Amino acid sequence: MATHSESRSTDQEKLSVAQVIPHRQQNESPSQKTAMPRWPRWRPKGSETSSVARACRWVVDRQISISLNFVGLLCFAHMFFPQTQHHTQKFFRISYLNESTGKYALGWDDIFFVFYWIIVFTGLRCISMDYILSPLAEACGIRKKKAKVRFAEQAWILIYPAFTWTTGMYIYYHSDYWLNLRALWRDWPVREMNGLTKWYYLVQFAFWLQQIVVVNIEERRKDHWQMFSHHVVTCALIFCSYGYHQSKVGNLILCLMDLVDIILPAAKLLKYLRFQTTCDIMFGIFMVSWFITRHILYMWVCWSIYAHIPEEIQYGCYKGSTQDLQGPFPTPNDWVHLTWPFRDPVGLVCWNNNIKWGFLGMLLALQVILCMWFIMIVRVAYKVVTGQGADDSRSDVEDEDDEEEEEEEEGLVSKRNLMDKVNTCIDPKPFVDTAALQRSGRPHTPLHKSSRRKDGSGHSSGINVLGSSSDRKELLGRIGCEKPTN
Repeated sequence: MATHSESRSTDQEKLSVAQVIPHRQQNESPSQKTAMPRWPRWRPKGSETSSVARACRWVVDRQISISLNFVGLLCFAHMFFPQTQHHTQKFFRISYLNESTGKYALGWDDIFFVFYWIIVFTGLRCISMDYILSPLAEACGIRKKKAKVRFAEQAWILIYPAFTWTTGMYIYYHSDYWLNLRALWRDWPVREMNGLTKWYYLVQFAFWLQQIVVVNIEERRKDHWQMFSHHVVTCALIFCSYGYHQSKVGNLILCLMDLVDIILPAAKLLKYLRFQTTCDIMFGIFMVSWFITRHILYMWVCWSIYAHIPEEIQYGCYKGSTQDLQGPFPTPNDWVHLTWPFRDPVGLVCWNNNIKWGFLGMLLALQVILCMWFIMIVRVAYKVVTGQGADDSRSDVEDEDDEEEEEEEEGLVSKRNLMDKVNTCIDPKPFVDTAALQRSGRPHTPLHKSSRRKDGSGHSSGINVLGSSSDRKELLGRIGCEKPTN
């Protein structure tokens, strides 16, 4: 049976490890690898963690259960309470079907469908990362925890755009604006769209809204604010283009963006799998496709907004459905008319130079962020050319820090295990007759206290408990855990 001082030493050693590695769990899943400990500015005085951070941590740790419970509750209410189906069906189905045309208008009820898919993506991402992609990484020979988390993140980022790019290209190929920029603006406003196009557009909107949350719960990279701004601008463009009936150009731009989002994660996965040469080749393909799609074709679309819209769209305001469209009317001299497209499926929708420049300004702001990233890409290309190998310049420093942190954690755990072994092997009888010391008036200094002096070395019997291997071996020999060498 260990003495009280020995058990307290073990507890204090465990506490010191917990203090050095805050907010960590031994079996932390990839989807729960968060940036919560990086929010010290939210911590009020006298408190380790703010209530906001604790609430976020609670939600992040329970993403799967929250998602499954919400979807299960909706399904249960929809199936067993017919009186609620008028409301619950808005979450599962796209709304505003026009029976006469077989197409769909837009309106406020679409927000239920978007919210439902945000929850679905949250649960689907966590389930895929924790139970499919992370075990797949381990089966492929990836052992380090950080590398498995990165592998799972990139695999998920690869899967989603591969699906949406295929769907988007199918819609684009079968449209009347295939390879025709002028056709993007004809017959505006087109107040209805087919079911697949509306489903695709709303699901894309839900995904990018969910990405705003993801980019803030993942460990932050060097370009966190560029990524966050990119997601915000992307969501604003999807939302406004949907409300102002510009889903044609939205479909085209999403296809241009999704292509690159397939190639880059594929290159990163090859890197994690140690196929360095194939990774470098894939990175070259990625770099060329990035430049063509995001800096040539994308800017070509921006030029079409500037040059073709005044020729193809008759400025003014319109109202009514597709069958009884009325207009153009003069643009009202207020700001309220800008919100009508989002409030009423057949309400007033206007187009003028201010609205055109509003869209063009957001697209050019997105282009600025893309240019900043392209500079990083050029830096990585320089590494490839000089023989250093392709690497993600956004994550270089962070990955190195992660590896150092893992090594530090392993070292601390090994030290703790040593202390556990020492305390287990110590004879229950004390080394020193403490009663005799007390009678003589000499102070008794326990081993665990003497080992925590300011100079970092322990001097009880001249041994440092966490010092060199020879010191540890001598200590184990003294306490009977290992035979001393002569």
